[in-house]
Amino acid sequence: MTPIGVRLRIALAAGLALAASLACAAPDEELLGKSQGYPVCKLRVSPPLGQECLVGILSNFDTVAPARKVSRGSTQYELKRGPENLRLTYWVPSDKRPGDLESFLAQNRNTGLLVLKGDTVLAERYQYDRRPENRFQSYSMAKTVVAMLMGLALAEGKIASIDDPAAKYVPELKGHPYGETSLRHLLTMSSGVRFIEEYNGADDVTTLAAKTIYQQGPGGVQSVLSFTHRERPAGTRFYYASAETEVLSLVVRAAVGRPLADYLSEKIWQPMGAEADASWLIDGGGHELGFMGLNVTLRDWGRLGLLLANGGSMNGRQIIPAEWIRDATKPDSPHLRPGYATRFNGYGYQTWLVDDKGRFALLGVRGQAVFVDPETKTVVVHTAVHAGSRDPARAEQYPFFYGMIESARKLNGL
Repeated sequence: MTPIGVRLRIALAAGLALAASLACAAPDEELLGKSQGYPVCKLRVSPPLGQECLVGILSNFDTVAPARKVSRGSTQYELKRGPENLRLTYWVPSDKRPGDLESFLAQNRNTGLLVLKGDTVLAERYQYDRRPENRFQSYSMAKTVVAMLMGLALAEGKIASIDDPAAKYVPELKGHPYGETSLRHLLTMSSGVRFIEEYNGADDVTTLAAKTIYQQGPGGVQSVLSFTHRERPAGTRFYYASAETEVLSLVVRAAVGRPLADYLSEKIWQPMGAEADASWLIDGGGHELGFMGLNVTLRDWGRLGLLLANGGSMNGRQIIPAEWIRDATKPDSPHLRPGYATRFNGYGYQTWLVDDKGRFALLGVRGQAVFVDPETKTVVVHTAVHAGSRDPARAEQYPFFYGMIESARKLNGL
């Protein structure tokens, strides 16, 4: 190992010891299974997992479902430590009150919370007995990663154009509405194909989950073939549909000729200096679940956010093309602008646009989030166990993010 590598591992060990000492009390501990040791429940379709299972399973998902390793490299990108006991504040509009890091943790079900300004850690906290070595489930944050892999495949010439139809790369989709949809319109959730995603246990995303996560079938292309009705012309309206990302993941895998986990490891995980292996859930055919399924440590979620904040560059190396990052984090069409795609957000290439100032986010159900401000290089990572897929606790993450940006601005010399 090089002297630099030795120093990085020493710094990491010190950081682990510090972070492990910063565990916080958290809301609903008993409801979430504290007295049971936060059990890692067996994955099941029915009945739905109880609240007591959430902490354990969302930080150990790759032990209850098949997954493929995303290998780290031999050198880690060092995250520096800011001053201890920084007061990081924000304003809570719903309650018309000020808040800070500790009050946020006391009122929200975060398993992990990380605030970065550039490569400096301003805060790192764990709740519910979680630790830095836990790999936290992404849910739909994986969608943004799929988009980044598509950008890399495009740069390598393995995908000719995002205006190509999906069937050009996945011939099994020939004649299917998804196969006839351009990659651009799939990237922006604008295929026009009917897909209901309400998280009610009886919708299309439940069907998709059964065929992928729960391996009820061969996986791969078969997982999306039942969604056949195009309701409106492609490229005219945003509608969030996990099946569109699943198609994109099949396209990338076919184009690069290898599993997505291996491609992610080579092209992003190792070059960005991840400190730990990640993993990606696979379906019955061994295909990674494009719409969800990445399991990643809190700090490596932070490194990924920092990579995106830096326009795809890390430690002087361009890892993801800067032009692709720019295109992925701005609206491609008027219907994708913030306030138009949804009431509050816009949508880029599988990436949520937080506002019209260039801020964006990776978001997953139950509160998973990586918020990124490229201007100040502020990155806020939440891993969480919100009570429901569409929990009102999500709303407070946004003012918290804005508060961390303003708090970071005031820290001179960092």
